[in-house]
Amino acid sequence: MEAERLAIEAAQCDPSRFADLYEDNFDRVYAYIARRVHSREEAEDLTSEVFHKALSTIAQFEWRGVPFAAWLYRIAANSIINRAKRAAKEQALPGLLDVAVSVSAIEDEFDVRARVYNLVSRLPADQGRVVVARFAEEKSIREIALEMGRSEGAVKQLQFRALENLRSSLVNTSSGEAHG
Repeated sequence: MEAERLAIEAAQCDPSRFADLYEDNFDRVYAYIARRVHSREEAEDLTSEVFHKALSTIAQFEWRGVPFAAWLYRIAANSIINRAKRAAKEQALPGLLDVAVSVSAIEDEFDVRARVYNLVSRLPADQGRVVVARFAEEKSIREIALEMGRSEGAVKQLQFRALENLRSSLVNTSSGEAHG
């Protein structure tokens, strides 16, 4: 997390340093978009838009301890929504209402993701590393075990403990919000 914060600050001072953030986040942003659009070309265009927008507004980014990818996902969601709205207008499709309804659902999804990212950052280092590799980077247990120099069983145990900790934290956070 500290390295990411420093990379963001460097990019804010010198936009040419944005390349590191681009390299670190390109695959996950592209995968996020590709799962939500119909064509590879559209996914490529939208991914390009997201990083162009991020670069042009990096100076306004405020570090809040949430991974930079969460901000990129929000830009991606907005780009997808805007493109869908433009397409609906251009084609005069009645689906515009569906797009408006989905905006709220996507915003809710991002609020949950931001909370989860925050909770993941509080996990013990090895547990957090497994969760990020497994779910954000979509790596297999075997790939993670090789990277960490551990057995697959040890990685599965770390994943299990991490998910239990996250579940417990989410329950505590939700009940705190309900009562607080």
